[in-house]
Amino acid sequence: MQDGVPRVPLPMHPALADLVQLRTGAAYQVDRASLGLTLLAAPSHEGSWTAVVGAADLGIEAAAELGIDLTRTILVPDPGEQWVEATAALIDVVSVVLLRPPAAVPAHTANKLAARLRKRSSALVVWGDWPGAEARLRVLSSRWSGAEGGHGRLRSRQVRLGVQQGTSPERCAELWFPSAAGPVERVVDVAARVEVTA
Repeated sequence: MQDGVPRVPLPMHPALADLVQLRTGAAYQVDRASLGLTLLAAPSHEGSWTAVVGAADLGIEAAAELGIDLTRTILVPDPGEQWVEATAALIDVVSVVLLRPPAAVPAHTANKLAARLRKRSSALVVWGDWPGAEARLRVLSSRWSGAEGGHGRLRSRQVRLGVQQGTSPERCAELWFPSAAGPVERVVDVAARVEVTA
């Protein structure tokens, strides 16, 4: 609870659950659309409504592959100068909003939306910089595999994910994103499964 408002935990993808916990009333910053969509996927899969604002080039098929239920997802690809109003209106009616701001966001705008998040018990995931974010997720490095000698198809990508909450040291984890078996898996989980079957 903060400011007298309960911070209700939202469903999380198992690969991210011990790194960050989405809670209502807070904003989270990501540096990739794929990270933002992964944060939306678990609440969407559990039946919550979600929204995406300002991401005109968003891959709808990729969103569905990550587990987002498109029948309960509101898309506002190009809100123009009305992006703050569009985001505020969606915060009123959905559990999680993914926002790609068109420019640098002033602190007073972030504070205005933060008050709305607390009042409506919603969460905001921002693809880009966001003043006062509860946590910041970023891809530190990535390596694709699958195309051998320049031939074949890219099958999986191993990424090093960094998560910073407040002034705490950044926590890191290795993920397959995507993995050969699904959209997101922890590297240690895959290694343990291979070891058991070997």
